[in-house]
Formats: sequence, C-alpha cells, structure tokens
Amino acid sequence: MAHPRRDETRDAEPVNRPTGAHSHATLTTASTHTRRVVMAVLVPAMVATAVMLVVLWPGQVGAGAVAPPSGERAYGRVGQVVQQPCPPGQPAQPGSPARCGNAAVQIGSGPGQGQTVTVQLPQGPGAPVLHPGDEVVLIFQPGAVPGGGDYVVIDHQRGRQLLSLLGLAALVIIAFGRWRGLTALIGLAVSFLVLLVFILPAILSGQSPLLVAVVGASAIMFAVLYLTHGLSVHTSVAILGTLASLVLTGLLGALFTGLAQLTGVGSDESALLSIMRGSVDMRGLLLAGIIIGSLGVLDDVTVTQAATVAELAPTAASRLGLYRAATRIGRAHVASAVNTIVLAYAGASLPLLLLVIAGNQDVSDLLTSEFLAQEIVRSAVGTIGLVASVPITTARATLVAELRVPAAALGGRHAAH
Repeated sequence: MAHPRRDETRDAEPVNRPTGAHSHATLTTASTHTRRVVMAVLVPAMVATAVMLVVLWPGQVGAGAVAPPSGERAYGRVGQVVQQPCPPGQPAQPGSPARCGNAAVQIGSGPGQGQTVTVQLPQGPGAPVLHPGDEVVLIFQPGAVPGGGDYVVIDHQRGRQLLSLLGLAALVIIAFGRWRGLTALIGLAVSFLVLLVFILPAILSGQSPLLVAVVGASAIMFAVLYLTHGLSVHTSVAILGTLASLVLTGLLGALFTGLAQLTGVGSDESALLSIMRGSVDMRGLLLAGIIIGSLGVLDDVTVTQAATVAELAPTAASRLGLYRAATRIGRAHVASAVNTIVLAYAGASLPLLLLVIAGNQDVSDLLTSEFLAQEIVRSAVGTIGLVASVPITTARATLVAELRVPAAALGGRHAAH
C-alpha cells in the first residue's frame, strides 16, 4: 500500500505545490518570474539606446581644418620597367634596396584614362616595388615635382586579393556554422555599419566619444547577439552581463585615465587628429576605444557562460551547484581570453614597441610613457571587465535556468516523506 501512496503524492504535487517541496514546477515558476525581471531591465535599455541613437545621430561631417593632400587618384597597370643605376651620392635607405629608373603605366581609370604615362620608380622605406603586370594606384599632380612627371605611384591595388580572401573566409564560416555562420556574418556587417555610419561620424561632429561609444556598443550588442544567437532568455542574460561589464569597464577607464593624467595623444595619428579636429575629446576617444575594443571579447565570454549554464542546468541538483560548475568553466575561458587581449594590443603596437626599446631607455620610463601607459590602462581595464563578466553573467543565467530534478532523486525524497 505504500507504493500507491507515493504515486498519488507524485501526481498531486505539481498541482498543490507545497511550500517545502523542491519540485521542477516550483523552480520553473521562479525561473519565469526572473525572466520577467530580465525583460523589465532589457526593454528600457533597448528603448534608451534607440532614443540616444536618434539624439546623437550625426549630421553631415564637414572638412577638417587641415586640407587633405591635393591630387586626384588614378588606377593603372604597369608595363615595361626600366631600372637604371642610382646617381652617386643618393642616400641608401636601410632595409630598402635602391631602385632607380622609370616604368610605363597604362591608365585604366581616373585622370588620363587610356593613356600610357612614364613614372619614376618609387623610393624610400615601404615604397611599392613595381613589376610588369602590377596594378597600381597613382596620384595625378601636375607640376608638383619640378622636373618630374605628373603621375606618382603610391601603392598597389589590392581589392581583388582582399575580396578573394574575404570570400574564402565567408565560405569557411558558412560551411562550418551553416545558418548560424550566415547570421554571424550579417552581425559582423551590422557592427561595421554602426561603426562607420554612427560612431565615427558622431565623434567627428563633436559629440562625446565616451557617450557615443556606449550607445554604439549597446546598439551593436543588441542587434548582433539577438541576430546571431536568437531571441532567447539565455541571449538576454548574455546581453545583461555584457552591458553590466561594459559599464564597469567605462567607469574604471574614466577613473584610471584621469588618475594617470592621460591625454589620449600618445601616437602620431592621435596627434594629427587633434590638430585636424580640435573639437574631438582625445581622452574621451581613448575611453571609446577601450569600450569598443572590449565589446568583442565580452560578447564571446558572456554568450559562452550563458550557454554553459543552459547545458549544465538539466543535470544540476541546485542553483548554487550550477553556479559553481559554470564558474569553473568560465575561469578556464577567462584565462585564455585575458592572454588574447594583451597579445592583441601588443601585436598591433609592435613597430612602436621596437622603436621605444631600441632607444635604450630605462624600463620604468618606458612603462610610464604616454603611449605605453595608455596600452597598460587599456589592457588592465579590459581585463577587469572581462573577469567581472563571468560571475555577473553566470549568476544571472543561473537564476533563469530551469533545473530538472532527476526522477530517482525525486522519488527518493517522496519515499522519505
């Protein structure tokens, strides 16, 4: 007679939902309540992002204070190349073989289309080396060089090669990811669209770079994550974790750029921009770069943590155990991601780092210089935001997870009652 009573209790429990029971129904109800809380936070955030996009949307960006170099671009193909001995006394460029002479270039488009012109072989470090059949970019500047020609070769054309590489990368992504790979590529296009159409023009128009970066990064985050990973509670949790980590990253960046008295003008490019666009807040631009640079890594970590919690939830006995298990996985992910951040910054700055080290300066002076201090702050702040994203996202994903208590364990508890 004991067994039928256990069966009756099991059937009645989902309906009666006694207060002390730990049933799947009770956990599902808590999860549903938490989902509503998640949406109550996300919906206002999305509305605020949309409103700020409209408020900060840039108008037409005018020309800078410093005019760009004069001359029109032309595109052509190299024909005959005639190399001659360089005149005596011409200084040789280290690491660049001296190549003197001229080349015949047939103009395919631009000024002088259809003509064949003679150009001098480019000189100096990084100058393009011309061979017959090369497709090149020229600048048409009549009389710019006394005694020289009207055309100067400035670069090779690379459009075809780059398109081939991008096409190959897209095919690989779609072949492996299928529909998810296609949506990831669309998300990438959205990111570039927001960057080129909103973020950069808004900063050039004089808006606060930090505010523009926060709004633009939020727009990218909402669009890309939902587009790539679908409309689900786990994606919403990843977005909440990313948003909280971005806010933390921005606050820490603002604090430490101020404490370190960084100006944001640590390179030739930033110095030129400050001259051409005096209205741009260079320190704010540095903070904007920190936020945008952190977004990609944060997306990766938060989505992974939300998905990890969802996969572990069916086998978890409690939310605390689920949180601990997912956090252990997150630690391994963060360890590799932190190294990725530092190496990415170092790799992008290798030429300048080599120049600085070659100057035989004291190590402490090197590390506290404007440029390296910016990179240290950028790396450290991004790392703190990345580490914080794991417990933040894992905790929120654990709250909305639907735990499934194994039938054997459920039956054992009823037998005990």
